[in-house]
Amino acid sequence: MLARNLVLDRVLSGWSGVRLLGVLLLVALNWGGPAEAASLQETRVVRVYYPDDAMRNRILISFESALLETRYDEGYHLLEATQADVDKLEAAGLAVKEEPFYQPPTRRLPGYSCYETVEETFAAAQGLAASHPELAEWTDIGNSWEKEAGLGGYDIMALKLTTSQEIVEKPRFLLTCALHAREYTTAALCLDFAEYLVSAYDTDPDATWLLDHHEIHFVLQANPDGRKKAESGLLWRKNTNQTYCGVSSNFRGADLNRNFPFQWGCCGGSSGNACANDYRGGAANSEPEVSALVDYARSIFVDQKGADPTDPAPDDASGIAIDVHSYGELWLWPWGYTEEPAPNGDALQTLGRKLAHWNGYWPEQAVGLYPTDGASDDFFHGDLGIAAFTLELGTTFFEACSVYESTIMPNTIPSLIYAAKVARTPYQTPSGPDIVSVMSEASTALFGEVFPIIVEADDSQYNQINGVEATQSLAEGEYYVDTPPWSGGVAVAMSPADGAFDSSYEVMEASLPTAGLSVGRHIVFIRARDADGNWGAMSSLFLTILAPPMVPSFSPETRVALVLALLVAGVGLVSMRERSLGG
Repeated sequence: MLARNLVLDRVLSGWSGVRLLGVLLLVALNWGGPAEAASLQETRVVRVYYPDDAMRNRILISFESALLETRYDEGYHLLEATQADVDKLEAAGLAVKEEPFYQPPTRRLPGYSCYETVEETFAAAQGLAASHPELAEWTDIGNSWEKEAGLGGYDIMALKLTTSQEIVEKPRFLLTCALHAREYTTAALCLDFAEYLVSAYDTDPDATWLLDHHEIHFVLQANPDGRKKAESGLLWRKNTNQTYCGVSSNFRGADLNRNFPFQWGCCGGSSGNACANDYRGGAANSEPEVSALVDYARSIFVDQKGADPTDPAPDDASGIAIDVHSYGELWLWPWGYTEEPAPNGDALQTLGRKLAHWNGYWPEQAVGLYPTDGASDDFFHGDLGIAAFTLELGTTFFEACSVYESTIMPNTIPSLIYAAKVARTPYQTPSGPDIVSVMSEASTALFGEVFPIIVEADDSQYNQINGVEATQSLAEGEYYVDTPPWSGGVAVAMSPADGAFDSSYEVMEASLPTAGLSVGRHIVFIRARDADGNWGAMSSLFLTILAPPMVPSFSPETRVALVLALLVAGVGLVSMRERSLGG
């Protein structure tokens, strides 16, 4: 596909159709060998018209390896499709029209000031670890293909955020980013989220307890060799493995998101053609980038699931992994290799709808019109039992900075914060109500005062696109001072402000006595339970206890002396007044 893009760039510079045919002939004869020539002959750019949003997203899910653009205002996708693809689309009742002169993007990363290069990403993460060693650790977890082959390349690096606070069983949250090279927004979002957590620690209560009580891991550039190709403006997707499809071919490499060892190559959801965009590699876990991610995930997560795909993880299983991609505005969960739901599918759907509430994206099981196999989210869930998702950001691969900064980043970071909050029990907590705001007017109290806690709680914060998630009335609220329930904290009940828990939305209140607390800052944890018994995600506030005003303390002898002095002073004042009146 990328070779085709280079040719079409020349068409846009004034090349004639005859010269284009000549170039295509040269490409077929000389560029990458017979396999690549066959690939070029088998694919073409087509418009695929979708009748509604549901079908639009199913096509995005199913054909993401061949996707070029989406024309949202005109209702069609541009795909690089084989005849087999066209047959499948037409069999599904979709209109397909050939687009022979597709104009690919001609953008370059230097024109996108909001997106860091590989080197800039690594420098920023290393800077976090250097300036905040108490919060951040920067670790080499493997090599890119080019580094493994002795051709330069990069280390695969992981950023770990947590504090040294001794907390029993800290849950883990892993974000993998930029696995597909051309998806500019992904590494930027992950880096922005990491920088937010570090900068907000000790000033924002939620960011503070998240890092105190969790480990949050980032692989910010999971495909650095490929990303360097994309930074030149190429629509590069795969890694740069030269043993696939020719040493210098722009079709070379493996699709890293089809190379994971769970259900690799099982179900027609990837290609065995080394020149295809969704080529799965020579064997499961064959690519060093994927091997680094697999080993790292297995080192930080406990395996909580049986080997059979039908074995469920326990309801109280811990851990979340999110593989961040673009584009499509989607939250996807396993399975992708089959239309059968995962054994934890209901809980994954509930969490998916909750995550989609925050940024308005479409929640969907990862399988589309036909399967994808060897994908990251299926591996994380199927191999380890953790709650796993693919997040598809935005509406194009090279998203404008204005869109990223005004919409994608501010709308999606709340989704990631929520994911971190529920990482301890991701199959249970999303069913419960959320503390949506803290309404307490102050964050300080004098020692001995009663501090009023007032919060809003809501059980209905689900994205109800593509189905409806059940909601219930609230039944209970509680708060903890300094020590949350998983560390043995003592719960104190809260009350409904209107006198009854009888709605999915409630204002809850409590009066916190401060006489038993030390002077200084405390953190108050707050949560709510619904009528089905589901406790929701924890939220928090800082409360600073101020020392009372100092009252002088005197001995009995000093008090007697003070009284006598006051009496003498009083007599003196009376005598002066009398003399004044007599004068």
